Amino acid sequence: MSITPVPRVAVIVVAAGSGTRLGAGAPKAFVGIDSHSILWHCLHGVFAVPDAQVVIVAPESRSGDALTEALAVSGDKADFASVVVGGPTRQASVAAGLAALRADIEIVLVHDAARALTPPAVFERVIAEIEAGAPAAIPVLPVVDTIKRVDGSTITAHVDRSRLAAAQTPQGFRREVLDAAYRSATAEFTDDAALVAEAGHRVAVVDGDARSFKITTRDDLERAQSLVTPSVTEQSDPAANRAAAMPRVGVGTDVHAFGGDGDLWLAGLEWPGERALSGHSDGDAVAHAIVDALLAAAALGDIGTHFGTDYPEYAGAHAEAFLSRTRALLAEAGWRIGNVSVQVQANRPRFSSRRLEAQAVLSAALGGAPVSVTATTTDGLGFTGQGEGVSAFAVALIVPA
Repeated sequence: MSITPVPRVAVIVVAAGSGTRLGAGAPKAFVGIDSHSILWHCLHGVFAVPDAQVVIVAPESRSGDALTEALAVSGDKADFASVVVGGPTRQASVAAGLAALRADIEIVLVHDAARALTPPAVFERVIAEIEAGAPAAIPVLPVVDTIKRVDGSTITAHVDRSRLAAAQTPQGFRREVLDAAYRSATAEFTDDAALVAEAGHRVAVVDGDARSFKITTRDDLERAQSLVTPSVTEQSDPAANRAAAMPRVGVGTDVHAFGGDGDLWLAGLEWPGERALSGHSDGDAVAHAIVDALLAAAALGDIGTHFGTDYPEYAGAHAEAFLSRTRALLAEAGWRIGNVSVQVQANRPRFSSRRLEAQAVLSAALGGAPVSVTATTTDGLGFTGQGEGVSAFAVALIVPA
């Protein structure tokens, strides 16, 4: 019987930034580089660290997405992965990650998810420096540009670049050093090394890597895309690359019993006078089945991951909220919706008179992707045939964006 190693090293992945300068309309870590997000690529380097606890700090609205990415990448290390909600500042987010560490952790690495292409060797160098006795260590690159000090539009001095270096992540620390620095912090710092240095500790440096640049602007994202694409098409398994470029199909199903409050909502429509379905939201089994089919096709988890009871903002929400959000999730992961087919199994309501209306509403919520709706009464058989509730089954096709 194998014994699971107790992790001594932890990596806190800071993925709670808004990404305003990137201008992608989504938190930066969840924007796609190719068919996968910035966070997905980042985690490949993180999970290469042997036997490490991984704590991802994400915005509250994207914690489910972060967990989905972690489970997709972690493989047999899933038990070492967790997600916590970030704070209003970077330091507050790192503090939330520190609070989630296991008691046996001795070395803590803090890594920006935006440095998505950092090679595993950089993690190894930082850990080795800490194990050799340094209280803190960070990867750096020499500054190659000529640096000038300016005042407004005037150069006031030349700066000797031989004494300058550009800091990167992961930044590594003895746990007790980082914990103490956070407990005593009275100001906000741009990185953890500055906070630890302010507390009086020596910070060692190791070689960084040009691939560990921070994705901040649209130009940075394009640079990352240019680096990722050759690595997939030229160096990885060609069969896997062909599979990544092909359309995908997902299947989803949902069931709700009658017994909710108010009127029925189904297929994105209100049905006055019909019994409502019970559920966390409006119980729209048709919309929920479509969501599950789309998420399954993109390997992004399921409806519970992104819209479950842990998300009070979706209590009572209707189809448009679920479908438009799902469409956005797919777009961020590099997918667009081809078409969706959904079958409703129910004695009531009768869909024949409103089928086209339902298809139009559902299609609009999915950005115009075609949606077909069919319905059956199941000849009075089973849960739905006896009028106890509604079932829906959906199949979705997605294609690379």
